[in-house]
Amino acid sequence: MSRTPAFPRVTAPQIVSCKAEGRKLVGLTAYDAVFAGLEEESGVDFLLVGDSAGNVVAGHATTIPMTMDAMLFLTRCVTRGTSRVMVIADMPFGSFQVSPEEALSNAIRFLKEGGAQAVKLEGAGYILPTVRRLVDAGIPVMGHLGLTPQMINIFGGYGVKARTSEEGEKLIEDAKALEQSGCFSIVLEKIPAELAERVTKALKIPTIGIGSGPNCDGQVLVNYDLLGIFDKFKPKFVRHYMPGAELIRDAVASWVSDVREGRFPSDEESYDSSGDTIKKRVKK
Repeated sequence: MSRTPAFPRVTAPQIVSCKAEGRKLVGLTAYDAVFAGLEEESGVDFLLVGDSAGNVVAGHATTIPMTMDAMLFLTRCVTRGTSRVMVIADMPFGSFQVSPEEALSNAIRFLKEGGAQAVKLEGAGYILPTVRRLVDAGIPVMGHLGLTPQMINIFGGYGVKARTSEEGEKLIEDAKALEQSGCFSIVLEKIPAELAERVTKALKIPTIGIGSGPNCDGQVLVNYDLLGIFDKFKPKFVRHYMPGAELIRDAVASWVSDVREGRFPSDEESYDSSGDTIKKRVKK
């Protein structure tokens, strides 16, 4: 009898098998243990520790400033808050572009120090040898094509990508190359829905859409967008499932009012010298 316990989390082969089974994959971003745990309990298949934290957590205008140390911290938070889902760490700008060996060193840190089960890299072309190097070393890699935010200084904006036939054909070629290099799935961000469907049909590995229509093998969103917490702007492809920002503002405003008007804390929320709440010690 094997003494090795069953692997507790969703694995890359399980993600791949969902495509053949016709089962839609569902993912969200997560940046802390509390949200990660709640999202896991809600039934998602994977959590992406996205460098989108640069926008929604750190307050940067782009994802470019995110560092390895920052991403490792967030990844550790997410893995500590979960036990079942696959945790995928975004490799930040500068952590994989220099060389395959440097990328491998950084990716290893995400697994050993961060507790992640996979990493995500943006782009294709020159990073294909990097993908192969990581996979050969035992690190599952998720690809990312279309709108790749780390290229914002080249793109000059966040518009829909691959809108021409030539660009579409190139993206399909890149997707096939990423698959052949060993990626277990590919994020397709903000490309025409018809093109995303073509890519999906051309691959044996799953496509994960974000702003790329309904015919990908799965979907991912930024959790702050899904919950309506980040309301500075709302992309067309985002659906707010709750007015999170409004609810938070109202709750905090109520607390501010209760404190200033003497309604918080109450006797039930205060202690006496015995350690009991004041109300528990009052005789009826």
